[in-house]
Formats: sequence, C-alpha cells, structure tokens
Amino acid sequence: MPSFIIVQRQANRSPPLYFKRKIIMTLGLVGRKVGMTRVFDEQGVSVPVTVLDMSANRVTQVKSKDTDGYTAVQVTFGQKKANRVNKAEAGHFAKAGVEAGRGLIEFALAEEKLAELKAGDEITVSMFEVGQLVDVTGTSKGKGFSGTIKRHNFGAQRTSHGNSRSHRVPGSIGMAQDPGRVFPGKRMAGQYGNTKATVQKLEVVRVDAERQLLLVKGAVPGAVNSDVVVRPSVKVGA
Repeated sequence: MPSFIIVQRQANRSPPLYFKRKIIMTLGLVGRKVGMTRVFDEQGVSVPVTVLDMSANRVTQVKSKDTDGYTAVQVTFGQKKANRVNKAEAGHFAKAGVEAGRGLIEFALAEEKLAELKAGDEITVSMFEVGQLVDVTGTSKGKGFSGTIKRHNFGAQRTSHGNSRSHRVPGSIGMAQDPGRVFPGKRMAGQYGNTKATVQKLEVVRVDAERQLLLVKGAVPGAVNSDVVVRPSVKVGA
C-alpha cells in the first residue's frame, strides 16, 4: 500500500478522547481548611459544615492569547516570609504590586472575563452566595502503605474453619503460565491516600465576608490547615 494513502487515512482519523477534554473555565479561590462544625437552619435542623478560610487571594498576572497563547488568571494566596522568597518570585510579586504568597495557581478564563481583572486585584469570598453549589479540591489524608481490605474495600477471608493464617490476604493475583504475568492495574496493597481529590456539588451554607470565611455543607478532602481550591460547580444542571 502506498505510504501517502496511509498518511491520508491517519489524517482522517478522529482525535483521541483526551484531546477532546473540555477545559473548565471558571474563577475560583484557594483557601485553608479550618475544620468542621455545625450550624442550624431556619427549621432548627443541624447541618454539618466545613469552615474554609478564603482570605488573601490576589491576582498576580492576567494571561492573554496575544502574550501567552491562552487566557487565564494567575492568583497567589496566603503569606510567605520575605526571607523565604527568591529573587524571581520577589520580582514577580513586586511587578503585580501584591504581597508574596505561599504559592501560585492559574484559573482558565474566557477572554471576555479577563477585562474584569487586573494584576493587584483581590478576589474575595463575596464571589460565592448562599445556596450555590461548589466543587472543592484538596489533597486527601495519607494513610501510608495499606492492604487491599482498607485500600480497595476487599472482603476478608474466614477467621477459622481451616483458615489459620490467610485472613487478610488479597487472594490470587493472576493465572498460570499463560499469560505468565500480572496485568497492569491489578488492585493490590500499596500507598493509600495523599492524592488529589475533588468533592462535587457541595452547597454553600454561609458566606462571612467580614472574616473571609466560607461554610460548605458536608466534608472536604484533606487534613486541617491543608490547602483547598473552591470553584463554582460544573455539574449544576446534572
């Protein structure tokens, strides 16, 4: 078969699914998980909530297609000691006219929304409102090296009736000489937790603009004092 026919057929193929992934273009806030408590609604029902400190979010750079090839806003959060900031970071923060933060994060935004933001602006918790649904992303608590029962919810084997030592083992992990190997992705013991986790469609119960606190219904991934990213939910109509 001529090579040009092969090239033409490859060119006509549809791109893989990972090229079609839709980029979430919403502005969010970076905060700190304070802990959990409860509040009471108008009917006196106890509602478990997670308190998030969303203070000190500052815009450090607004990226456009002309200068950067894509549209996004760069945000810094928290505070960082001056002796911990290197020269490159110090120059970047000084150019934006903001205090040095603990880190930088980008939020992809549509080009028409970039006109509302400029370097040096502060993004407050007032962008959210009570009753709104949000997605919260954090780093889950690390559990260390865990077995299959804890890590993958496997069932335990018998504690007696002929079973004297194989109570929490995973069982068979493959077959015989054919195929003669363990397939990739086999659920086994290993590192559990300490990974990026997102909880979707959490309801905003209270917005404290004075103290820059956000109270969301339910639990949020991560330990106390860990960083979380809060965005408007992308599955509101789902």
